[in-house]
Amino acid sequence: MLRIIDYRQISGITSPTQVQYDNLKKDMPMATNPPAGPVAARFTDQVAIVTGGAGGLGHQICLSIGAEGGKVAVFDTNADAIDQTVALLNAGGTEAVGHLVDVRDHGAVTSAVAAVATYFGRIDILIAAAGGSLATPRDLADIAPADLDLVIDVNVKGTFNCAQAVVPHLLRAGGGAIVTFSSIGGRSTSPVTGVPYAAAKAAILGLTRRLAREVGPSGIRVNAVAPGLFLTGRLQGMFDAMTEADRTEVLAGIPLGRMPQLQECVDPVLFLASGQSSYITGAVLDVNGGRFMAG
Repeated sequence: MLRIIDYRQISGITSPTQVQYDNLKKDMPMATNPPAGPVAARFTDQVAIVTGGAGGLGHQICLSIGAEGGKVAVFDTNADAIDQTVALLNAGGTEAVGHLVDVRDHGAVTSAVAAVATYFGRIDILIAAAGGSLATPRDLADIAPADLDLVIDVNVKGTFNCAQAVVPHLLRAGGGAIVTFSSIGGRSTSPVTGVPYAAAKAAILGLTRRLAREVGPSGIRVNAVAPGLFLTGRLQGMFDAMTEADRTEVLAGIPLGRMPQLQECVDPVLFLASGQSSYITGAVLDVNGGRFMAG
């Protein structure tokens, strides 16, 4: 039975920016089926928390983990989307629960993570996918203090809050994996997103490396994925709003010469979360068609 607990109400989050963050997810396209093709059960009986798990990329990550034998806890701020995602997982035979939680709220995150550990008996994986530019302006002159706070708080503080809450449970499980989300915008300049997003996604890289060094001796791996431009929901709108010259520049700068499919970002995330990357930690996996190439 689906049970969604609203941890935002418990912790009293009612700010205007929360409404903006909630509404942001409503128009995200939803995949309706797990990925096709042969599936290796890399996550059999493992428990994964996926933040931002009810929209776009996070939604597809949840379905993919479930398709490979995992159990999934979907963290998001959109109750209807959580319901849809958990229902799809359950229909496919995946044990899944949903939690309505704002990752900016440390207490809410801690309570939700503890509830997942109690329900499933363990936690093995955290995929911290909640974040983005969150419909904030790109141009410096248009960015309000509330825009900066929203982007930094959801991306950086949200990732920190989730990692800090999950690590004790990974220790009890004897190890595990954390996958954080940076971006090409944190690796190089982006014509699509603004300064707050670039700062937040660059900060994720430092957070990932420092956390990997601290928890590595305990068998916990921490890696980041840095996607390029995946045209889902809000990003499609942002791309469409760019000038023709800017769109041409984006496409011309991708050596593979095309925009990616959503699963082409999901698969690298699954690799970093799985035992296939058992000797990789503190790394950043760029998934951008070659637009940014690390030196």
